[in-house]
Amino acid sequence: QVQLVESGGGLVQPGGSLTLSCAASGSIFSINAMSWYRQAPGKQRELVAVSRSGGSTNYAGSVKGRFTISRDTAKNTVSLQMNSLKPEDTAVYHCNADIKTTPWRRGDYWGQGTQVTVSS
Repeated sequence: QVQLVESGGGLVQPGGSLTLSCAASGSIFSINAMSWYRQAPGKQRELVAVSRSGGSTNYAGSVKGRFTISRDTAKNTVSLQMNSLKPEDTAVYHCNADIKTTPWRRGDYWGQGTQVTVSS
C-alpha cells in the first residue's frame, strides 16, 4: 500500500557530492518523519539524518556539517544532499518513513536502498 523509492546513488570520488532522493507513494494519510539510514558492509544500520513533521532535523555526528536533509511535505519526498564525501560514507543508503495510512494506523516503511560508493 505504501512504497518508498530511492534514487541518486552511485560512485563518487572523495570530496565529491551526491544527492539522494526518496519518494513515498500509495495510501498515505500523513507522514510524521522521513529519515535516511545507511549500512556499510559488516556494520549495523545507522541513522544518518531525520526530518520531522514539525520541521526539526537531526544528524549523525559523523555527517553533521556535510549532509543536509530536505523534505517536501506536499510531494511526500525527502532528499539528502551529501557534500565532502569520504570513503567511510560508503554504504547502502535507505529511506525510512513513519507513515499514517489512516488516522488510526501507523507504520514504519523502508525503501529498497541505493548504493553510495566513495572511492578514487
